[in-house]
Amino acid sequence: MLEAVVNAFKIPDLRRKILFTLAMLVIFRFIASIPVPGVDRSALADYIENNQLLGVLNLFSGSGLKNFSIVALGVYPYITASIIMQLMTPIIPRLNELSNEGQQGRNKINQYTHWLTVPLAFLQGYGHALLFSRQNTNGTPLLADFGLFNRDTFIQSLAILLSMTAGTMLLVWMGELITENGIGNGTSIIIFGGIVASMPSVIGRLVTGNSTQNNLIGIVFFIFIAVVTVVGIVLINEGQRRIPVHHAKRIRGGRQYGGNTTFIPLRVNSAGMIP
Repeated sequence: MLEAVVNAFKIPDLRRKILFTLAMLVIFRFIASIPVPGVDRSALADYIENNQLLGVLNLFSGSGLKNFSIVALGVYPYITASIIMQLMTPIIPRLNELSNEGQQGRNKINQYTHWLTVPLAFLQGYGHALLFSRQNTNGTPLLADFGLFNRDTFIQSLAILLSMTAGTMLLVWMGELITENGIGNGTSIIIFGGIVASMPSVIGRLVTGNSTQNNLIGIVFFIFIAVVTVVGIVLINEGQRRIPVHHAKRIRGGRQYGGNTTFIPLRVNSAGMIP
């Protein structure tokens, strides 16, 4: 594996793509530390650590939710918009026509997906902000002065929601840059970068807990689950059903051609991650 990494950096074009991808991930991590105005970061961190659901969401956002940063929503509004567009394409005749027009039609559908991402990000950001504004620690709300329908707090609330929406669109744009100029599949790499960034702290808390014996069992179980998950994903993603194809023999000019056997690789998971 190490040899493969070294060989990859010896190829100029591949080295450039890897370095570009790493640079985008570094910028993403810097942006993830910029909080929205009016949030009590320490109280919010304690609240998320005591809430399992929010802890999972924080893990996938790369600690962006814990800081309530401008990219706290991640790229998930874009993924939601993509799923909605894929479901609507067979139903709406105009979208179905565009999907059959080749690359130009797909570009138009992708443009509609970007437009749909904006209101979805705004709504999800409003849900997050409303939740935190109603949670109190020692009588102080986690997010102070939030109220989109209050004249006194309208400007700050709108600024919070617009900054979170802009943060999501910024990540979508960075993901597309990684797809075009990096090693590909930029949206998944952005998600991967957020998860990996949170793993050291999660493992650190697991190792430095109160009970050594329970922690040892937890670490072993954690490693086992991680290995099984990775192996399962690889097997399903790379799995193929090989359909045999037999070519008939042909004789021309006293010579025999064909007669060999090949196969058609039919992917087990042809639908990708959408289901």
